[in-house]
Amino acid sequence: MAQASHTVTVPTNIENVWEFVSKIEQWATLVPAYKEHEQIDETKSIWTFEGSMKGLKKTVKMELVIIEFNGPNNIKFTLKGLTDNFTGSGQFQAEETAGGTEMTGTVEVNAGGISGAVLTPMIKMVLPKVTTRLTEKIARTIQSTVPTA
Repeated sequence: MAQASHTVTVPTNIENVWEFVSKIEQWATLVPAYKEHEQIDETKSIWTFEGSMKGLKKTVKMELVIIEFNGPNNIKFTLKGLTDNFTGSGQFQAEETAGGTEMTGTVEVNAGGISGAVLTPMIKMVLPKVTTRLTEKIARTIQSTVPTA
């Protein structure tokens, strides 16, 4: 299993952070290696990523399902690989602070099956970078589009 978490302070109120992260379509394109996503319903979407590592190009499809909306503090979701054998979960947590809102993005991925032994070290290497980049991009986007605290 691989897990990564990253926290950033966004200089705006918690309602502005919630307004952004509670709508997947607003931050889906910010995920590193994002290619496209299809919103199935309010809670379920199919995401496609395309990346390359050591000269190998790979397309990965996964299902993301929102399992909890606890506004304005928390969104929890599950992940399921559609092209590769993996499962996972994640969340965005927000807490109002004196300087704005502290936002934490956390993702956990579990690779299974025969390919799990090969995928797990790769996921452990990539996941912290992806989680940090996504959380930072979301914070910058919120900061550029909403009033400061």
